[in-house]
Amino acid sequence: MNFNLLTENLTNPALLFFVLGIIAVYVKSDLEIPANSSKFISLYLLFAIGFKGGQELSHESFTTEIILSMFFGIGISLVIPVYTFFILRKKLNVFDAGAIAAAYGSVSAVTFVTAVSYLESNQITVHGQMVAIMALMESPAIIMGLVLISFFNKLDTQGIKKNAAIQHSLTNGSVLLILGSLVIGFLASAKQAEGIKPFTNDIFKGFLAIFLLDMGITSGKKLKDFFSAGWFPLLFAIAIPLFNGSVFALLSGFITHDISNRFMFAILAASASYIAVPAAMKISVPKANPGLYLPMALAVTFPVNITIGMPIYFMIVQNS
Repeated sequence: MNFNLLTENLTNPALLFFVLGIIAVYVKSDLEIPANSSKFISLYLLFAIGFKGGQELSHESFTTEIILSMFFGIGISLVIPVYTFFILRKKLNVFDAGAIAAAYGSVSAVTFVTAVSYLESNQITVHGQMVAIMALMESPAIIMGLVLISFFNKLDTQGIKKNAAIQHSLTNGSVLLILGSLVIGFLASAKQAEGIKPFTNDIFKGFLAIFLLDMGITSGKKLKDFFSAGWFPLLFAIAIPLFNGSVFALLSGFITHDISNRFMFAILAASASYIAVPAAMKISVPKANPGLYLPMALAVTFPVNITIGMPIYFMIVQNS
């Protein structure tokens, strides 16, 4: 591993603000980000990355590689829930296994945004189609998780509101905003985009740092309950994202040779949803325990990816 990359990532201000949030919880500080402010920053990050992605996409031509990349991304979000479900079923009930499998098959927009910032710090630009691929990967994983629960749940066939979950996965606010921003960015001219560049580009990293501070506070509050669940969820939340990211970093080489695209595929495969999937599972699979799938994705997998995961995936795509 390139330890310079690892050191650089560990000293990234955004990551350090995340750590600060966890420390604030453990020293019982009253530091907190108001809920309305946190929601605004979340919306801003999704808007900014979507709009910038749309602008990038407007400069691309829709080649065979881009179309194959979109199918590859959807394939990732369908395949990961299947094999992770069977791993999880060895220790967990069908509802928790399905919900967690859906979370790990889906994607984390914040991890994606952090990865974009990571590449930009290495003077590498992310192509616009990766934003579209990220948005396309949200729903298939949720649907696959519901299918797996339905198929293997022999005791209760009434407890899963499939239609509501599928509708929510398609109209979820985060998915709708990033897709809408992508389309608007695609339609806007370069001159029009320049007019809001200070908002979409210049303040982006500052808002990301504050958002990760809030994520650190949220994670710190959930860690205690999560650790009481035993060793298996913790081991899974560490090992599976590193496995997924590394495997799909290699497999992406059959689709594209672009380093930034391959790195982003690795991040999308490695990340776990802690916004769209928990919201969908709350209304569709109430028997699934959010005390497991939420802290697994947010408090363990997210920091694993942004600390040691990104340098590993970057090294793989550079050397394969």
